Amino acid sequence: MFISSIGNSFVWPLTTIYMHEQLHETLTMSGIILLFYSGANVVGSYISGILFDRHNPRWLLFGGTALATVVIALMIFFNGWPIYAFLLTAIGFFNGWIITMINSYGTKISKDGRYVFNMLYFANNLGMVLGTTIVGPLYQYSDGSISPLFSITTVLYVFFLAIILLCFKDSKAPAVAAQPLTDEENARGTTKMPAANLWICWTFFLSLCVIWTMYEQWSSNLSVFMTEQGISMTKYSLLWTINGILIVLCQLLISWLNRWYNNPYMLVYIGTFTIALSFILLLAAKSYAWYILAMVVLTIGEATVIPTMPAIVNSLSPVAVKGKYQGILNAYSSLGKAFGPLFGGIVIGAASYHLLFIICAVAIFAVELVILLVARLKRQATKEY
Repeated sequence: MFISSIGNSFVWPLTTIYMHEQLHETLTMSGIILLFYSGANVVGSYISGILFDRHNPRWLLFGGTALATVVIALMIFFNGWPIYAFLLTAIGFFNGWIITMINSYGTKISKDGRYVFNMLYFANNLGMVLGTTIVGPLYQYSDGSISPLFSITTVLYVFFLAIILLCFKDSKAPAVAAQPLTDEENARGTTKMPAANLWICWTFFLSLCVIWTMYEQWSSNLSVFMTEQGISMTKYSLLWTINGILIVLCQLLISWLNRWYNNPYMLVYIGTFTIALSFILLLAAKSYAWYILAMVVLTIGEATVIPTMPAIVNSLSPVAVKGKYQGILNAYSSLGKAFGPLFGGIVIGAASYHLLFIICAVAIFAVELVILLVARLKRQATKEY
């Protein structure tokens, strides 16, 4: 996850700005291409989640990573318009495939699910800290060329392939033994989830779709908004370095608090609220210091809600279909990432950035209310696996 994150952080923060400034495409067109990228990510996530439960996940992960490496290597030489768009879409598919495979492997580890997903998120953001620290200055000093970035990413993915061969296991048997089944469960099979579990899981899937749709404004359209206000690309990149550092610190704090306070749903409530609050702060932003403050608030929300939802879904999913539901979760997250840049580009083109920030805040506050309502009505009837 750490290596994959470094590689991805050399690509996604620059997509919108590269297409807008170097390829001379509109924000709407950038949004459309990112829609295809994340749409392919949805497909890759869903397919790999289904296959994880049925086939040897080690070779599925190796095959997806090997093909991703080939595509990234091609982008070193072919990054003009429109080939960039096609290759970026292919990368989206394989990134969805890889992340779902890694998360699904996480469900097989014999530790508390919240610890596992917090550590995966920790590793992801530690990689992002390193990647985003480098990517802004490197892009600026390479006169807008992204070939050096794809060269570094290719090397990282080759290293990733070596780790899969050396460290991952062939066995697809779960490391955690399933709980004994009742006669009713034996009769109907282990793949049927209780209705209350489904209610909460699907509420989380749809909530993540909305949250990521709005969150994507930070990683796409906000870069153009800030540069138009005279704030450099390096300072925009620094925001993501701050984001990564704070997430690392927050994950350590959350892991420590989990020893004494065990309420993952409360982390979801707090995280959703603070992500919405970050957009309200963007409305008041008059200087770079305001963007830093908004990023700090956003990061607190992100660090609490994003790794906690997969952990809860894992605990609510029967053993035989844990990969499937992690795939669905990643697919809906990717769907939000897919529509986010396009949604933002359309709102900005039709109105303004300020209206976009208002819509984002209101939408996430609405998600907060829905999660609270469903959890209150269904949580007591859920069964954990």
